[in-house]
Amino acid sequence: MTAYFTRLPHPDDQPARFRATEHTSGAWAETEQHIAPMVGLLVHEVERVVGDDGKVLGRLSMDIFGVIEVDDFEVAVEVVRPGRTIALVEATVTRNGRTVVVARLWRLQPRDTSPVAGGAPAALPAPDSMPAWDMPGVWPGGFIRSVEVRRSPDARPGRGQAWLRTDLDLVEGEKASEIARWAGLLDAANGIVVRESPDTWLFPNVDLTLHLHRQPAGEWVGLDTTVVFGDDGLGVTESVLHDADGPVGRMAQVLTLRPRG
Repeated sequence: MTAYFTRLPHPDDQPARFRATEHTSGAWAETEQHIAPMVGLLVHEVERVVGDDGKVLGRLSMDIFGVIEVDDFEVAVEVVRPGRTIALVEATVTRNGRTVVVARLWRLQPRDTSPVAGGAPAALPAPDSMPAWDMPGVWPGGFIRSVEVRRSPDARPGRGQAWLRTDLDLVEGEKASEIARWAGLLDAANGIVVRESPDTWLFPNVDLTLHLHRQPAGEWVGLDTTVVFGDDGLGVTESVLHDADGPVGRMAQVLTLRPRG
């Protein structure tokens, strides 16, 4: 299998049915899906349903209701707020009749604003300037094993930079857009500069919120990431996001912290 998901036959177009492959497994348990491929799948499915409407992704907010087993599930897409220049689209993931993920995507009409562009942070060093990093040495699961990771040599607990890419398709036999494939690696941010070992502490994210000021291109996802743990069971992972040409936006993930045991 060379993809994260396979599309299953369904009598109707919506909801669509999918089967997660072994490449989605991890990172907290290999029987559970890593949420990263799901992010990319939902962007892909929204693009498939809305078609070529001339809009681009501006924001994606994703709420994770609970564990998603490596198994079959359904995705329903609804245009919540249609419009010529802006549209809000919702994608809902269910398994055995239970809602497990809800994502909302603001899609905006692009236009040439190059005369006023500015304010972005500095670009990351290029991927080939960073050494390969053994992420499977920290995290288990098929998803982590499917990703090439390069990480800054000065990375430390809670702070660092990294580049990621994968050769796997999102959906077997389907061509996904660059941004859908790119989005399918974003949730790895919470695992690249861990403050504490996942063998002793649990710190899963219950959401993911992405804001873009430019559409990413290419196969590499760049993460300039900071992880903060509070003293009352909460944490935040924040990342400035890059492609090979420079910064494209920002992402935040709220964490729930508790000792493993």
